[in-house]
Amino acid sequence: MGRSSKDKRDVYYRRAKEEGWRARSAYKLLQINEDFDIFTGVSRVVDLCAAPGSWSQVLAKSLRGPPDSPTDAKIVAVDLQAMAPIHGVVQLQGDITKKSTAEGIISHFEGEQADLVVCDGAPDVTGLHDIDEYIQAQLLLAALNITTHVLKKGGTFVAKIFRGKDVTLLYSQLKIFFPDVSVFKPRSSRNSSIEAFVVCQGYKPPEGYVPNMSNPLLDQQYDLDLNSLEGPNRVIVPFLACGDLSGFDSDMTYPLQLEGASGYSYHPPTQAPINPPYKDACVLKKTDQLAKPSSSQQHQPSLSCEATEPQAADSSTQEATHQLDALTIQ
Repeated sequence: MGRSSKDKRDVYYRRAKEEGWRARSAYKLLQINEDFDIFTGVSRVVDLCAAPGSWSQVLAKSLRGPPDSPTDAKIVAVDLQAMAPIHGVVQLQGDITKKSTAEGIISHFEGEQADLVVCDGAPDVTGLHDIDEYIQAQLLLAALNITTHVLKKGGTFVAKIFRGKDVTLLYSQLKIFFPDVSVFKPRSSRNSSIEAFVVCQGYKPPEGYVPNMSNPLLDQQYDLDLNSLEGPNRVIVPFLACGDLSGFDSDMTYPLQLEGASGYSYHPPTQAPINPPYKDACVLKKTDQLAKPSSSQQHQPSLSCEATEPQAADSSTQEATHQLDALTIQ
């Protein structure tokens, strides 16, 4: 597979590199704003689970403009992982389930609360939809929990959601805090993907509600009858699919030379990973130093149940091989 193969397969991936975005997910936030106008009147924003930083790039460009332009907009990006700096964005490396993280966000806003909180976080998917939907739901509720600490009344919350049979449960929990909740599918999100985004507007917590980090939203005390309601009592989640036939199809393969566009040229990714766990394995592979099975091991399956020692690989090479194998499985 050549280095331009992925450019041909995914037009949004190609455009992201050409326009300087760190990931194709930047277009999802741009398209959400096109339909919901979530950036208007916003001066303080929190980007949860921000790495590698494409949403923070969109926020910085939309709210702060060029690096030399005067602006009062403040953007705080939060993630457990470190990410490369972005001009105009304050990075906070922390856990969104910790109260200290919420306090750190408020301190960067000088005691004030945010106008907008966004979260594009997602777990490493397993391919088992029930498990993936459950873990994503827990991540969304954790993001909602810290949002109740840092978002001002009337503010907006945007987060990724995996649509499944329990989406009505998440919708009902979000409706406790937001009178206006919609599920939105951007054009740049693949039709084959179960991902969508909840856009929650008009933050209005219940009277007397006191935010805390004891995770009251994750106590598993759910109403089992919620999804069994029928007829007029059934909860219908508003779902919006944006775009029309004039836009790019994120599931379609396009030629490298688009009609009416300038000549194609390959662009490397805008920001490479800082320190990926597979770095050593990649170096050894490029220098042909990875351990290789002998010809007898390749053609003769072992009949013994006992573990055998590798014949010609030092400890560092073995470790790099395991890292590369783990990356391939993922």
